[in-house]
Amino acid sequence: MTLILFSLIEADAQKTKLEKATFGMGCFWCTEAVFQRLNGVSNVRSGYEGGNVPNPTYEEVCSGTTNHAEVIEFNYDPAKISYEELLEVFWKIHDPTTLNRQGADVGTQYRSVIFYHNEQQKAIAEKYKAVLNKENAFGKPVVTTIEKAQTFYVAENYHQDYYLRNGEQPYCRAVILPKMDKLEKLFKTKLKH
Repeated sequence: MTLILFSLIEADAQKTKLEKATFGMGCFWCTEAVFQRLNGVSNVRSGYEGGNVPNPTYEEVCSGTTNHAEVIEFNYDPAKISYEELLEVFWKIHDPTTLNRQGADVGTQYRSVIFYHNEQQKAIAEKYKAVLNKENAFGKPVVTTIEKAQTFYVAENYHQDYYLRNGEQPYCRAVILPKMDKLEKLFKTKLKH
């Protein structure tokens, strides 16, 4: 009985160590596919955040009238991957210098955004962005916004695990696969095996 109780307490302690992060970097199908591969990341969900319409639908968000961004929200274990490392992946896998667009996806719903969940995340993201701009890391200013986390609305079921379920679709092969290849090249040591 004591061993079982200790295991439950230890399991609860492990759960409390997880932190939450929310990023938007264009289409959430791409973002979700990338972050699902990272060691220490779990419970990746696609959804909408930052708008002014409660419980928006995909169609409403795509119309560009709700002010929501397509984002992912996930848990991560800081003992396995730091917030700084998550931000490094975030900055390098998309173009943070294009305002309200990623590739062919255009509109405020595709903006580059970090929704921070505490003051430490805010400070880290702001400092990182300032360094990137000071060093002119992308040859153009980073336009990523850093905003306080708001209500996260989970996207419809067919958006969840999109790349895992639809990897052979033309969009996945043309748009997501190159990001996955880049992830493999730049962050091989951070990936789940």
